[in-house]
Amino acid sequence: MDHSFWLERWRTKDIGFHQPTFDPAIDKYWSHVGAAPGSRVFVPLCGKSLDMVWLADHGYGVVGSELSEQAVDEFFAERGLVPDVRREGAFAVKSAGPYEIWCGDFFALPPSAVAGVGAVYDRAALVALPADMQHSYAEKLNALLPAAPILLITIDYDQRQMPGPPFATPPKVIDELFSDRYRRVELVSKDVLGGNPRFMQRGLTSLTGTVSLLQPR
Repeated sequence: MDHSFWLERWRTKDIGFHQPTFDPAIDKYWSHVGAAPGSRVFVPLCGKSLDMVWLADHGYGVVGSELSEQAVDEFFAERGLVPDVRREGAFAVKSAGPYEIWCGDFFALPPSAVAGVGAVYDRAALVALPADMQHSYAEKLNALLPAAPILLITIDYDQRQMPGPPFATPPKVIDELFSDRYRRVELVSKDVLGGNPRFMQRGLTSLTGTVSLLQPR
């Protein structure tokens, strides 16, 4: 899965993964993270997620990382914001109000991008990546923020019924990726197929959503 796949999805508006409102899980479970009020939160592969708006509305600074500059431009435009733009190596960094989004390859993100970040919110990053890239993602995230707790939202289903993305990422896979550096607390795991008709249309007969808190050891 290369960059062109995601850039084309944004170009053609094939963005069924984008939710029209914030995810209910962040409203219900973010308090478990224990992020200090006013701290910065990192949102990897952020797209134009309204979860970033939820975080900002609750007093956090938001640092996003997103490959598609189109997605970032749409996020600011939909907020009525005109961002300042600066170059940081291969990245265009766009910032306005409580938001700073680094446009470029997540795997090339420098540590300076997440300076001062106290927590990570991942709703759609890990599950957007196939298995081989999930390992690289976990290693990169740990290298960037080894002491930051992570609120992680994943899904699990029979991968034979539907090709990813999003990819089936059961709890055992999360443990394989993160257990050497994090202690995982499962906050909820439940059937969510009824609330996701687009996945039923793609052939799924079951879909489990899991919210996990990853606490650094």
